[in-house]
Formats: sequence, structure tokens, C-alpha cells
Amino acid sequence: MVMTALNACAGMPDGAPLLLDVPVSGTERNAVHPFDLGDGDYVEGVLDSGTDAAELRLIDRDGRPVRLLLNGTAGREVFRFVAGPGMAALRVTLRGAGGYRLALTRRIAVADQHPVLQGHLSPTIAALAETVKNGGGTEAFWQDIARRGTPLVEPLMGAPGTDRVVMTFLARGARRNVRLLGGPTSNHENLERLGRSDVWYKSFVVPSSTRLSYQIAPDVPDFPGTCRECRMAILAQLQADPLNRHPWPADAPDPYNQVSLVELSGAPLQPGLEGVWAEPAGRLITERFASRTLGNTRDVAVYAPPGVDPKGKDTVLLLLFDGPDYLDRHAPVPMMLDRLTGDGRLPPTVAVFIANPTAEARERELPANPAFAAMLADELLPWLRERMGIHSHPDRTVLAGSSYGGLAAVSAALAHPERFGNALSMSGSFWWHPADALADRPEHMAGLVALRDRRPVRFFLSAGLFETGSDGEIGILESSRHLRDVLEAKGYKVAYRDYAAGHDRFAWRGALGDGLLALFGR
Repeated sequence: MVMTALNACAGMPDGAPLLLDVPVSGTERNAVHPFDLGDGDYVEGVLDSGTDAAELRLIDRDGRPVRLLLNGTAGREVFRFVAGPGMAALRVTLRGAGGYRLALTRRIAVADQHPVLQGHLSPTIAALAETVKNGGGTEAFWQDIARRGTPLVEPLMGAPGTDRVVMTFLARGARRNVRLLGGPTSNHENLERLGRSDVWYKSFVVPSSTRLSYQIAPDVPDFPGTCRECRMAILAQLQADPLNRHPWPADAPDPYNQVSLVELSGAPLQPGLEGVWAEPAGRLITERFASRTLGNTRDVAVYAPPGVDPKGKDTVLLLLFDGPDYLDRHAPVPMMLDRLTGDGRLPPTVAVFIANPTAEARERELPANPAFAAMLADELLPWLRERMGIHSHPDRTVLAGSSYGGLAAVSAALAHPERFGNALSMSGSFWWHPADALADRPEHMAGLVALRDRRPVRFFLSAGLFETGSDGEIGILESSRHLRDVLEAKGYKVAYRDYAAGHDRFAWRGALGDGLLALFGR
């Protein structure tokens, strides 16, 4: 215990000892009140000196000052400290002729200092926690999960009638850790182990309109390395959730090449993707395209739905970046166009799927690269006219892409509005800026829009509610909303959509249909 004897403080008047919740008072200009506290005790108290200014100091058993807690304050003031070796008393020094009232109002001993256990968001996990605490097993729980599937989706307790639910991701039997990638945050989330059981879990409150894909990574290697190296180690274990009933694609060679899907009851319809998957009924032609501007070649695929004339004067020309990503069953844009043009929701539309030469070229070309924009305007459009007979009109031409592709769509359209009158961005990387950008101006695209005169371009922008920034960095959601506001302030026509989703092609395929309908829908 901290010693309270102040015998060495010769000539110093002693005041009443301090006990918890027993106020003391006095009128002396200098008064010392000893206390009896344990090393590490957390203490709160109150000093009320009325209209007089007062100082309050911690002193040791020899009367020497240890810490100034209150410095010339008047009236009622709260103070806090942690008791340490040698601390023995509080000294009150009045600057006037009035009095004071001093009290210790709270003391928490070291043995009682531990985090407050928070209640579980999931009622199912809360019930299981009680079972495990009382020595019960988890087999019945896992049998129930096998019947229900994962993630668990439950009402938000205490908030009936809201559009939010509790979503709980689960994993069984991991030895060291479980990471979640693609959940309702922009982070690699850690699942928590329930006691010493075989249950790992993580709960989130999400909108009932949530649509996402995710993977889990059990027992990720933990080793000395950079943050990036440790994050990359997660990729070695990422796989579909074995408890999820909706693996995607179903015919993947193994779980490591699958994701798990979640579509809640309120998830919006994805235009043209309603119903079962069907083989595209139109014509797809793929050729190699060489660019002198960029000094490379790439695949360019052109798709025309049944009955659509690529040479028609009213035909919409869709130029889509990361083209191969939108040609498979993950994001079947040809099937979507078949249905949207076939039932008249869209005018005749031809899609051009632009591949990247390499992953490295993508990183260089798509982020607001003027040379890439020039290639599109001065080389690709003439090539499409010569090889395919496709005549483009600015007001019927749209650049579209996701992530860096969304950034490229907006930047290239603004650079060449005489060729591209529409830009469609899905989760555009508008946080991006050149390496030499000023630290206080990280949003390069918004800055360019603000500085330039308005150009004849229309926009559709979308972002996921789970694409927020972290660690002080601006995210895709914030930067997309900001770009929307800047565009509108400059007088541009902008359609904007938020989705309860992350950085996810499963959501982008619906955003693409929404964007085309917003720009050209009948």
C-alpha cells in the first residue's frame, strides 16, 4: 500500500484524511490531506473552491510535489490520477481567504481494472456464450448453422422496424486466427474466438439491402515482415466459406478460387440479371488492338446483342475497361445487354470490352493517364470504325469502369468530351493523386473539375457504403460523394447511387446496369 505517514513534513499543517465518498473541507491557505491507496489505483475526485482560485497537488510522504492536478481553478473541478509508489497526500493551496471542499468520488483497484465485456450483437452468439461459459459444447450450435447457412442474419435487438440487421460471420476449428476479406468494412477483419471453443465469429450491423461477396482465411501465417508482406500472407489462405450455401462460381476448381455470396432481402434488383443465367444470344468478336501511343497491344472484344446494328446512328457505344472481368458468369454483361435491349429498357447498345496488356500496365494506364485517354480518342475509336464499321457519337458514347477503371472513365471523358459525352464510374478510385500532389489536396480528380470550365459530359457515379477510408485516409465512398458535389457545383448532370456493398464485382455488375439506364434508359 502507498504510505500515508507525513511525519517528515515538519511545519506543514495536516488536514483530515481522505476516504472514498467522505468529503473534507477547510479554510486554511495550505492544507494536506493524506490518503491510503494502492499502487496503480485509479482515482477520481472533486475540488470545489467556490469563487477563490485554488491549486491541487499530489505530494509524496516527504512533502515534495509529484504532480499538479489543478492549477488556479475556481469553482467545482474534477481531477483524476493513478496512484503510484510514494504518493501520500493531496495538498490544497488557496489563493484567497475563502474555503474549499474536497472529496474522492471514485477508486478502482488494480484487481478490478479490466475491460467491460460488451454484449453480443447476435442473439445466437449471446446464447452460445452462456452455454460455453457453463461448460456446454458447441455441437448443437454447428448443427443449427449447417441448417441455416452463413453468415447469420438476425434482427437488430432494440431497434424493431429499422432497415438494419445483424450479420455474423463464422468459422469453425481454426487454431490461431481467422481473417475476413470482403465483409462490410474496408479492412481485413479479425474474427474473435468464443472462449476456448471451436467457434470464431465477427458481427456487424448492416443495411437489409446488403449485397456482397467475401472469403475467409483461417490460420494466417504470422511472421516478421512489412505490413504489406503480412497482408499478402492472407492471400495464401483466402477461400470460400464452407458454411455458406452460395459459392461463386459453383464450378470453380477448388474453394480457393471461389467467393461466398450474400444477398439480403432488401438488396436492389440488378437490371438485366434477373432470373437464371443464359448464354448470350448475340455476336462476340475479339481482335488484337495495337497502340502506337502506348506502345503495346491488347485484346478488344466487341459484343452486339441480337437485332442491334453496330452501325446504327442511334446505337449506344459502351467502352468498358477491365473488359474480361465483365465477360464471364461473374458479371455477364452480354446477357444483361441482351435483356435490357431486348425488352426496350435500353436503346440498341454495343459493348466494347477493353483488356489490359498486363497488370503492371493497368496500374500505369488507368489512373488519369492522358496518354491512355488519347489512345481511346485518337486510336481506338478510328480502329473500331475501320474494322467494325462502328460510328460513334459523343452523346451516345459512354466510358465505363470500376475502381481504377472508374477513375479512367471520368478523367478520359473530361479530357476528350468531343469524343466521349458520358462517363460511368463504379467505385471509382477518386482518392488517387499523382506522386507530386500536395498533401492537403489528395483528390486529384475533384481538383481538376473545380479548376476547369464545364464540359459537355454526363456522369453516373456509384460507391459502396462499406468503402470508407481508414487510418485517416479518405476512401472511395467519401471521395465519390465529394466528386459528385464538385461536379454538381460546376453545373454537370450527375446521377449518383450508394450501394450497401464493398469493393466488389458482385455489386458492380448491378451498378453498371443502373448506370446505363440512368444515362440512356427509356
